[in-house]
Amino acid sequence: MLRIVLLCCVLALLAPAPSVAAPPPLMLATRYAEGVDVREYWVSEKLDGVRGYWDGAALYTRGGNRITPPRWFTRGWPAEPIDGELWIARGRFEEVSALVRTAAPDPARWQEVRFMAFDLPAHPGAFQARLRELRALVRESGSEWLGVIDQVRVADAAELDSMLAGVEAGGGGGLMLHHRESRYRHGRSEGLLKYKSHDDAEAVVVGHTAGKGKYQGMVGALEVERPDGLRFRLGSGLSDAQRARPPPVGTWVTYRYSGLTSRGVPRFARFVRVRHEPPPPEPG
Repeated sequence: MLRIVLLCCVLALLAPAPSVAAPPPLMLATRYAEGVDVREYWVSEKLDGVRGYWDGAALYTRGGNRITPPRWFTRGWPAEPIDGELWIARGRFEEVSALVRTAAPDPARWQEVRFMAFDLPAHPGAFQARLRELRALVRESGSEWLGVIDQVRVADAAELDSMLAGVEAGGGGGLMLHHRESRYRHGRSEGLLKYKSHDDAEAVVVGHTAGKGKYQGMVGALEVERPDGLRFRLGSGLSDAQRARPPPVGTWVTYRYSGLTSRGVPRFARFVRVRHEPPPPEPG
């Protein structure tokens, strides 16, 4: 018995640890605001997938965790960094998220996934030049699983609003706007804007409140804390299954809200989903 225990300990020590790197140097969006001259931007749908970073040899999540798709998935991809989104279709985020978190890839399930590219982090030029180069690189790769997100131009704010309404009505996550002359840089950038009819953010679960009425014996709300230390509750958006088995303390979650109160508390905050890795720290 002792030999078996020792052998198990040795094998555990020799087993490869999950590959985690520093969070990749991604460009992050700021919020769209009225008054922006939308004619200067390329507009695309905000895909509800898992953001990925191809460093020229391997795939990583936004948080720096190694993604291990089947080898054929990335065969022929360019040997330079690409920023994009691992995506199946609208409303199928959880499936992509589960695949990304699985160390042993299921080839049949990965057949549905596409890496939808939207930028070239190492390219020194303006976005318009990066977009031309990106389209050429993807076309030359010949990969069935590498694509480019559709980028279009709009004439005015009314056309942008109409586009947003159509995307959200179809279950899409909103719009992204790339300024045509912006350079790719690490951190928040005014050259990359996010436009949605609601706001979303992340917080960590620090407790649970007991349910009442029809939720007796289950969780009534999640007590959460934002990165700045503000605490509040998420009572809406939880399914009955999640109330019966709520995200444990220490879990990061995404929530949706509509503006802030005078005290800075999110209005009408609503649980959206569990995050399976904490958001990367904001660049200093």
